[in-house]
Amino acid sequence: MTERGRLNGQVAFVTGGGGGIGRGIALRLAEAGAAVAVFDIIPERCAETAARIAELGGEALALPGDAMDTEALRSAIALTDARFGRLDILVNNVGGVSGRPFLEQSERSWRRHIDINLVSMLAATHAAAPIMIRGGRGGAILNVASIEAERAAPNFAVYAACKAGMVSFTKSMAIELSGHGIRVNCISPDHTVTPGNQGNRAGPVDPASWRTHSPEEIDAMNRLIPLGREGVDSECGDAAIFLCSSQSSYVTGVVLPVDGGTAAAGGWVRGRNGKWTLNEGLAFG
Repeated sequence: MTERGRLNGQVAFVTGGGGGIGRGIALRLAEAGAAVAVFDIIPERCAETAARIAELGGEALALPGDAMDTEALRSAIALTDARFGRLDILVNNVGGVSGRPFLEQSERSWRRHIDINLVSMLAATHAAAPIMIRGGRGGAILNVASIEAERAAPNFAVYAACKAGMVSFTKSMAIELSGHGIRVNCISPDHTVTPGNQGNRAGPVDPASWRTHSPEEIDAMNRLIPLGREGVDSECGDAAIFLCSSQSSYVTGVVLPVDGGTAAAGGWVRGRNGKWTLNEGLAFG
């Protein structure tokens, strides 16, 4: 890692940092030299990520809590400030989705989707940005959206709307906070291997506890992705290092897909014959 990618002396706060993409980002930030506060609803996962950071020689603060409880989220950010005396990086990663047609989705479900995916970001940003401003050193805010923010998402309509709101908020905050030297950017992952999408929403992060996919399932998934495989959480972490470090000192208000090319593909997939197609019955090239 180049010196411009180092985060020595900086402090980061990561929501949903106990598993999946949030964990991958938290570990990468720690490897780059940042002290990391890990906020996660599952205490065991929160503690596990903090322990891994300690093993890497970093400093971590485990803060179990529910991101849908905005007071708990604000308190955790205040505790981070009290512990380290500064805050330089905020990663709004926490999120969740339950797939079903919109007309079959209850209002309670809408509101839970909005609270975890959108309101949590608003609350964390509202609490963290003044600490960055007080420090006078600038800062970086990274929002973790999804490529669903910018395409149709049947059965995930409310989730996608929240992620679209996250993208819009990213751009607005990039302008509003620019005078304080705070850069605000967004990554948009797609198919990424995480405990949640491997059938393990609350248990150990250990891959041995995950659901096993058949060769047919793996092949079907890989043909959707131009690079031919699912992403791993550390690759989102690598993108986070770029956007949160001085390597991107002139970058703000951008949305970076971390998706193996699926957004660019726009629906084109590899058919079983290896040729690009918009459906399995009609291949071109």
